[in-house]
Amino acid sequence: MDFKDTLLMPKTDFPMRGNLGVNEINIQEYWKKIDLYKKVLEQNKDNEPFILHDGPPYANGDIHVGHAFQKTLKDFVLRYQTMKGRYVPYIPGWDTHGLPIETAVTKKGINRKEISRSEFRKHCREFALQQVERQKAQFMRIGILGDWDNPYLTLDKSFVSDQVKIFSQMVARGLIYKGLKPIYWSPSSESALAEAEIEYHDKQSKSIYFTFKLTDKKKFKDTSLIIWTTTPWTLPANLAVSVHPTMNYNHILVDGKKYIVAEALLGSLKDKLSFNSVEVLDTFKGQTLENLTYKHPIFDRTSPIILGEHVTDTDGTGLVHTAPGHGEDDYIVGKKYNLDILCPVNETGMMTNEAGKYEGLFYEKANDAIIEDLKETNSLLRVDTITHSYPHDWRTKKPVIFRATPQWFASVKMIREELLKEVEKTTWLPKWGEVRIGNMLKDREDWVISRQRAWGVPIPIFYAENETPILDSKVIDHVADLFLEHGSDIWYEWDAKDLLPKGYKNVDSPNNQFKKEVDIMDVWFDSGTSYSVLKRRNLPFPADLYLEGADQHRGWFNSSLITSTAAFNQAPYKAVVTHGFVFDGQGRKMSKSLGNVVDPLVVMKQKGADLLRLWVANVDYQSDVRISNEMMDQVAEMYRKIRNTLRFMVGNLNDFDPKKDYVGYSMRGQINRAITIDFRYLINDILNAYENYEFDKVSRLVVPFITNEISAFYLDYTKDILYIEKANNFERRAIQSTIYDMTMGLLKVLTPIIPHTTSEVYSYLPFEKLEDIYLEKMPTKNEFKDENLMNNYRAFRDLRENILKQLELARDQKIIGKSLQAEVDLTITKALHETLEQLDALKNLHQLLIVSKVNITIGENVDILVKKANGHVCARCWNIVSNVNSDELCSRCEKALEE
Repeated sequence: MDFKDTLLMPKTDFPMRGNLGVNEINIQEYWKKIDLYKKVLEQNKDNEPFILHDGPPYANGDIHVGHAFQKTLKDFVLRYQTMKGRYVPYIPGWDTHGLPIETAVTKKGINRKEISRSEFRKHCREFALQQVERQKAQFMRIGILGDWDNPYLTLDKSFVSDQVKIFSQMVARGLIYKGLKPIYWSPSSESALAEAEIEYHDKQSKSIYFTFKLTDKKKFKDTSLIIWTTTPWTLPANLAVSVHPTMNYNHILVDGKKYIVAEALLGSLKDKLSFNSVEVLDTFKGQTLENLTYKHPIFDRTSPIILGEHVTDTDGTGLVHTAPGHGEDDYIVGKKYNLDILCPVNETGMMTNEAGKYEGLFYEKANDAIIEDLKETNSLLRVDTITHSYPHDWRTKKPVIFRATPQWFASVKMIREELLKEVEKTTWLPKWGEVRIGNMLKDREDWVISRQRAWGVPIPIFYAENETPILDSKVIDHVADLFLEHGSDIWYEWDAKDLLPKGYKNVDSPNNQFKKEVDIMDVWFDSGTSYSVLKRRNLPFPADLYLEGADQHRGWFNSSLITSTAAFNQAPYKAVVTHGFVFDGQGRKMSKSLGNVVDPLVVMKQKGADLLRLWVANVDYQSDVRISNEMMDQVAEMYRKIRNTLRFMVGNLNDFDPKKDYVGYSMRGQINRAITIDFRYLINDILNAYENYEFDKVSRLVVPFITNEISAFYLDYTKDILYIEKANNFERRAIQSTIYDMTMGLLKVLTPIIPHTTSEVYSYLPFEKLEDIYLEKMPTKNEFKDENLMNNYRAFRDLRENILKQLELARDQKIIGKSLQAEVDLTITKALHETLEQLDALKNLHQLLIVSKVNITIGENVDILVKKANGHVCARCWNIVSNVNSDELCSRCEKALEE
């Protein structure tokens, strides 16, 4: 007779194969149908809030793996805090202004110079909104729940209005001013750039050593200054030479010619300039040279030697070519000496008429012409081509220049101490983030906030008839109110008088004529004021958390801190968590040319979003991370282990109803209690990991426990009870209760990481439950301990390990096949015998070891002998026993089948 049908085998319709690429979409449809996001908000509405403010991604093109990585990390936090019981609204946002959108629109054949600014902006807005919808669907596919119907966009009327009011508050504090000073300028973008928009790449430049001849007729008669530069194109703007006041300089004679150089650099210059015979005529401090003059070799211009602390003796000659229109140090020292700010280069990088004969040349082309002219005037000593790290425009990837132009600035210097105090108050993870942003702020003077573009928030400044800018916060607030009602395009569509408050008068405009600023604000000012969304939507401020890439210390974290501290006297965040960049499996940057791009949309279609999310949970996100097909295969194997174990656990609960069948902890028996406590320790560690944003630790804890404790031990040995005993057997219900606790616990703690899978598993639980696992509460920390029990349990586990090794050896020696064919002669110490007795393991030790019989002897040492069990195989439980009945059943199975 076949007794298979009498076994209480696991039963579930939960499929072994995930087919996530398809099933996840169905699960997301279900979430949408029951409005899961709003349900959890409603459930927690009276609880303590937790606000993660979303750093806005740029609305241009499909999301890449970096986007998916970051958004998933955020979702881990959001889901954990929600299931912890906190009120967690999530408002996704997008950065929708800036050059890439202008460029994309232009590539579609729309020439911004042939249509009005307002019309061009409408095309940009339409394109940006299309990109938002495209990316929105892609982010939602990852499984991220949020207020997707009401995201914040930096182009929204309300956002722009709030941004302008923050700008107004900065004006009221005297932090906003217009100035002429050298700033990063991108000829390729035709716009000013902030430091956050600069990245460094290697570039080849001309390196030249040349001379300026002194006009002195006394001590330094017939003497020249030796100068080194890698930017010959800036020589038309030269207005001084800087020397260090306390550095030693040598007056030297070389082959009948006299020069001045820094004493510390003379040795290296001898080699570079092939000076064979050098006579030092005199040594003196740099201050000796102050106010001496020299002749420019190309232009009819005499300029002074000035003193500057920025001059070093680490390279060059110790005498620095100074062009206040082309460098920050030059500008600062030039102001002390009242030098002009000459900048003979226009917005496209072409030399202007102030550059004389070089007018019309692109600045890099001017290098060759200037070098040739230096050669003709016998001023050139050496020319080389060097490769060095040079600032580039982060959008166009082309070199930038320092160029003095009238720009709007926000003073960082004026509020630096406030900013640094706010940095100290903030929690930074990793800790080095505090040092990094602190150092950036210590060195930062001003933030150039104007851009010479069309698509962005207008700088709402009017000019009086005498060109004086009107810095009146009441006027700016009025414009902000108009933007809220009509949108910011009116700045370009309405006359100035219609934008000003009714009846507005200004003493500098007797004829009541006004002009408008045409520049827009830096997009970092846009995103840097995005916390205004929290205030507008009546959410707590500051946010509990900002979570972005480590590059945002100089970007979004920085601009947000500056604007918030300036306007509201506090940082916009309580804590900042940063992550690294995503590279391919070999640690290379992803690029289409290398063919190493991992597309998250393809990964989700082929393998599922939960696989992508599980990858995120398995990397040390605070460092740079790697992704490859091989890594995803490893993650898939890990996922299969989790899924199949959960499936097996759910299958063994098929006839279990916690309302009727649940056995409390205190009545479960020692082994069940021990595994329950072990599981509680696991849960405590997982909760600590979530609290500390250590998401990789969660999977490192869960997977080994599932593999070693649940699958390889607990579920393996309990089959003999779950399948064989009567449905309502007390020990069977105790085991099911333990499995129920572990199943629910695992589903809860895994929901932040693989929410589609946990939602699917939860739906197959065969008893009354909530609409989705996300509506359940996260387990709470449990400090319950039973040291004696756990010590006994660990001693048993050590013994079991040794027995399993002997069983494996017996299997290799063909003594046994399956472990149920084994009989174990076990010699143990008296202490170990007492341990097993306290653990209540003696009577069912054979079950715990999955063998048919254990013979115990007490001795001095532990000894294990495995032999083949003698007896009859029960046709139902497959244990080898002394006697079976006529149906070949053991007494236990016979009793189980009595009903």
